[in-house]
Amino acid sequence: MKGRIHSIESMGLVDGPGIRTVVFLQGCKLRCLYCHNPDTWQMGGGDLVESSDLIKKVKRYKPYFSKSGGGVTFSGGEPLLQPEFLVDCLKLSKANGIHTTLDTSGHGFGDYDEILRYTDLVIFDLKHEDSKQYLFVTGQKDNEANKFLDEVLKTNTPLWVRHVVVPGITDTKEHIKSLAKKIKTYRNVEKVELLPYHTLGENKYETMNIKYKLEGVDPMSREKTQELTEILLEELGEDFFKDEEEKESFIINKA
Repeated sequence: MKGRIHSIESMGLVDGPGIRTVVFLQGCKLRCLYCHNPDTWQMGGGDLVESSDLIKKVKRYKPYFSKSGGGVTFSGGEPLLQPEFLVDCLKLSKANGIHTTLDTSGHGFGDYDEILRYTDLVIFDLKHEDSKQYLFVTGQKDNEANKFLDEVLKTNTPLWVRHVVVPGITDTKEHIKSLAKKIKTYRNVEKVELLPYHTLGENKYETMNIKYKLEGVDPMSREKTQELTEILLEELGEDFFKDEEEKESFIINKA
C-alpha cells in the first residue's frame, strides 16, 4: 500500500507518550488561520512511499520506544485523508508491537471504525467548540470533526485534546469556560493541552506566495496561556477527576 508523506521526525517528544517517531502525512482540507505547515495542504505533494518500507524505518527506533513507553504517531496534514494507507501502517505497527497514536483534526472521509481498531491513542486537535467560530478558524464546517469524535467516544479510545490559544480569537475566559464544558462530555479524555499561538511558520507563507491571515498578531504569551489553563481546570471542577494525581497529570506542559 502506497501513501504520500510530508516528512518524518525520528525522535519526537511532544506528540504522545514517550519517545516517538512522528510521520507527517500529506494533505489537509482545513485552512486554519494559524496553520504553520501550509506545505502539507496539497494531496499530491510529499513523497510516495510503501507502508511496509515506512514501518521498517519506524522499527529502527523500537529500543527507544520500549524504554520510554513511546511509539509511532501519525500526524499531518490530516492522516485521515489517506485512510487505506493509514490503516495499513497502523496494522503493521501493531503487528510489530509498536504503540500507535493518531494526531488528527478529524476531517477524513467518515469510516473510522477500522482505523480506531488499531489506534492506541487519539490526539484530537479541537479547533473550536462553537460551530460558527469553527468555520471562521478553519474554513470548513465541523460536521466531519464531530462525526469522528463521536466514533472515538463510542469506541472508548483513549483521548488527548489539543487546543490553540490565539490572541483575540480563543483567549478569553468565556471561551475557555465553554471549552471546559465541552471537554466534560468526553468520558475517555485523559489529557488536555492548551498550545500558545506562535508565528514560526509565517515565513513558509511568504515562500509559497500565500497570504498569512493572522499577519500582525503577536505570539501568545505562555504566562497568559497558563492563566487560561488554571481557569480550565477550575471550570472542569474537582468532581471531574478521580483523585489529585489524575488532576495533576491531566494538563500537558503545565507550568
